[in-house]
Amino acid sequence: MSEVREALDLIGRGTDEITKPEELEERLKSGRPLRVKVGFDPTAPDLHIGHTVIINKMRQFQDLGHQVIFLVGDFTGMIGDPTGKNVTRKPLTEEEIKANAQTYADQVFKILDPEKTEIRFNTEWFRELGADGMIRLAAKYTVARLLERDDFEKRFSENQPIAVHELLYPLSQGYDSVALKCDVEMGGTDQKFNLHVGRHLQQHYGQPPQVIITLPLLEGLDGVQKMSKSLGNYVGITEPAEQIFGKLMSISDELMWRYFDLLSFRSNADIARLKAEAEGGRNPRDIKFELCEEIVERFHNREAAVAAREAFVARFQGGAMPEDIPEKSLDTDGEGIGIAAALTRCGLTSSNSEAFRMIKQGGVRIDGEKVSDRGLVLQPGFSGVLQVGKLKFCAARVS
Repeated sequence: MSEVREALDLIGRGTDEITKPEELEERLKSGRPLRVKVGFDPTAPDLHIGHTVIINKMRQFQDLGHQVIFLVGDFTGMIGDPTGKNVTRKPLTEEEIKANAQTYADQVFKILDPEKTEIRFNTEWFRELGADGMIRLAAKYTVARLLERDDFEKRFSENQPIAVHELLYPLSQGYDSVALKCDVEMGGTDQKFNLHVGRHLQQHYGQPPQVIITLPLLEGLDGVQKMSKSLGNYVGITEPAEQIFGKLMSISDELMWRYFDLLSFRSNADIARLKAEAEGGRNPRDIKFELCEEIVERFHNREAAVAAREAFVARFQGGAMPEDIPEKSLDTDGEGIGIAAALTRCGLTSSNSEAFRMIKQGGVRIDGEKVSDRGLVLQPGFSGVLQVGKLKFCAARVS
């Protein structure tokens, strides 16, 4: 396999869409380092591994010898990205932007090589552009095209207000690509419209249009909904090593391969080898160990990853309960609560149907004793440790 084909396979792994892949192939064949941009609005960052999917792809480009541009949208941050919003978002102050940008950098450089990362702030060119330049920029795109964007179209049809400065956001993001002469721009699937504006503007300014790569949203630990702190199905990158390891070990064997594709820096050939080993009878748990160690090492170090694995084996495979079990009070107005509803309200299952399924599979315990009665009702005054599988625990009290 040629170097270009190998690069295309690695770049394409886990992506949602590559616009004009033939253009990407031609640019890779040129042999010159490509300029690959990802923009970050400096809203207060508290990253989980779902946020790192696109940063991992940036690192892959770095490993292939290309120039990655970490663009801090300090100008666009003062506008506020309206993507997915049904109300006008409050712009950030300059002080908030600077503080958030520093916090972001401290976290993303656990993944990116700072020596190979070009950090830029888009006030650099927007201050030079000035009011007359912004007017000329606005003349290159129509309101009708902007209103094709899903969230703008929805708000307009529902008579929800759209501030004029919000319409400038896609244009401003697009102009970033012109200023940086980008070959490639990456973003989440929700950024697709904005990325295409950049491609459109580059053509207006006589530049080769950038290739667009969109990345999917990572499913959370439940394997169903996107990873989110509010849903409790997340893995924070600043969490203790043992906590990261334990959470990742709770994912299903099927979801494990999705995480390998989007989070691992292993080669395609290496992942294919692991899949072949699983099909040949190797215990998926042992393969999951390798994924967990890689992720923990990335955000801590090798020693912490090994220690986290040893602690996991000692704690969970040895049958011991963790010391830091979350607690939950279940108010039932004195009526009691069914076991399935209790598991769901404690966050141990995503739904009552999943709870019933886990009971049927023998995966539910109360204080270490297996539960087989789907109709079990926990009466007021109950206090005990509910357990689903080997990793999920909750100290519940019923009132």
